[in-house]
Amino acid sequence: MDYQDAIRTLNTLQTNASYLEQVKRERGDPQVQLEAMKGFLERSGLKVEDLDQLNIIHVTGTKGKGSACAFTERILRNYGLKTGFYSSPHLVQVRERIRINGQPISKELFSKYFWQVYNRLEETKDPAYASMPAYFRFLTIMAFHVFLQEKVDLAVVEVGIGGAYDCTNIVRKPVVCGVSSLGIDHTSILGDTMEKIAWQKGGIFKPGVPAFTVPQPERPLEVLRDRARESPCPLYLCPDLGAYEEDKVFPLGLAGDHQRSNATLALQLSRMWLEQQGYQGSGELKDLWPGAEPPGKKPVPLAPVFRPSIAMVQGLQDAVWLGRTQVLQHGPVTWYIDGAHTTSSVQACVRWFHQAALNEEKPVDGSEVRVLLFNATGDRDTAALLKLLLPCQFDYAVFCPNFTEVSTVGNADQQNFTVTLENVLTRCLENQKKWNQLMEEKVGQDLWLSAPLVVEGVGGRLKPDPLRSPLLLVPSVERPLNANSLVFPCISHALQWITQGRDPLLQMPTTKGLHLHPVASTGAVLLKEATVIRVLVTGSLHLVGGVLKLLDQSLSQ
Repeated sequence: MDYQDAIRTLNTLQTNASYLEQVKRERGDPQVQLEAMKGFLERSGLKVEDLDQLNIIHVTGTKGKGSACAFTERILRNYGLKTGFYSSPHLVQVRERIRINGQPISKELFSKYFWQVYNRLEETKDPAYASMPAYFRFLTIMAFHVFLQEKVDLAVVEVGIGGAYDCTNIVRKPVVCGVSSLGIDHTSILGDTMEKIAWQKGGIFKPGVPAFTVPQPERPLEVLRDRARESPCPLYLCPDLGAYEEDKVFPLGLAGDHQRSNATLALQLSRMWLEQQGYQGSGELKDLWPGAEPPGKKPVPLAPVFRPSIAMVQGLQDAVWLGRTQVLQHGPVTWYIDGAHTTSSVQACVRWFHQAALNEEKPVDGSEVRVLLFNATGDRDTAALLKLLLPCQFDYAVFCPNFTEVSTVGNADQQNFTVTLENVLTRCLENQKKWNQLMEEKVGQDLWLSAPLVVEGVGGRLKPDPLRSPLLLVPSVERPLNANSLVFPCISHALQWITQGRDPLLQMPTTKGLHLHPVASTGAVLLKEATVIRVLVTGSLHLVGGVLKLLDQSLSQ
């Protein structure tokens, strides 16, 4: 049976949304979940102790944990080590989640290990208990089999959700642990405060295993410190990247200022792993000064600053992590792609988009059109995310589900049986409504703040004077004040409308009668005539994956 057969069978297991519901039901006793995971692992032919051989780097966090893992993996690969990397979610193909030496395992290798693990679990079914692990648990078990049998020197393991209750937390003895920036996400599972979320993240700490975190708000940092003391394990705060750079700024493979904290976490994780594994004698690692209490009486000591080796600096520069602060230039259309989906990560995305867009040459005739392509899922506060995007001054906001096509029958990698088209389209319409409300509020505020006031009638009531106001009461060609919005049933339809056939690398048949709304007709004219089209894709990594699948055909090969 081939790769697609394996993926279709994998999809019969509970997918992510169902797994979230299961976690909600079981979260009262994390031990129940870890024991269940241990049982599945043993049925597959492994013991928890076997995982000690993988020399694991275990990383959690709300945002940036995948990027920190990508930096770390690339650094250690530069030392000639055979690396394993387990991450989630995938963007285009499921096998992206399990990588060896930075590359997704081949379809043949995926099929081989999938059926090996699946058949063992099928043969050991117990009618009294859950017979098969959920989607994410299965892939986690499969990743461990792949890494052990392919004999990797180390495995970088990204936590799925949280930490304490996550199925990756079955690992007993990682070499080192890391916590990237904390924020509010998955509140129905992890809690609705930063402190509760920090408690969950600190659940990956293990006795005697060194741990590192990036700068956090004071209270969540104190929670991480307390979790480290309970373990007990040493916890260090990563210095600012500038402390390593001396007189030279390190170029990073991942764009955006927010990646600097992920880079410093990766440096500390890599150095500690090398030191713990006996690589400190290489002469490339040299402490400049020991750790000390950072300014402001922080509750966690500062990690040692050291002079990064050439391999480390090169690793930071060569790191690749698709779908995060990624720019694709396709003729007159420039795509800005970032899977930000929390308030803090969207804030970082907006800063990056401003920097990246402003660095581009402005068209001589000024005809630039900006488009937002957005979707958000789960329990996220969409209104809060959209409000953060208002300063980008989009001419059009486009909303669509995370489906590349209306029907996903032909693409098992992107099938999701836990939602219906009706449900996700309803969410898109709600997102559109929230955007329109935000735009109306913005128009009202801008008019009263910027328009000259005149006295109306004998009552002396003040109102903006549209004849004297310079504030785009009539939408300008460059930047309409009240950005228009549209909803499409799938990503391909949205991209067809946005590009109007002007993206030379976007190969797809034109769909007639794509959108009969007047906004679509007037917008199509502007998009066809614009010198430059800038598109920001954000709000969901699953949306980003669907867009990349259509924009870069090689990712599907």
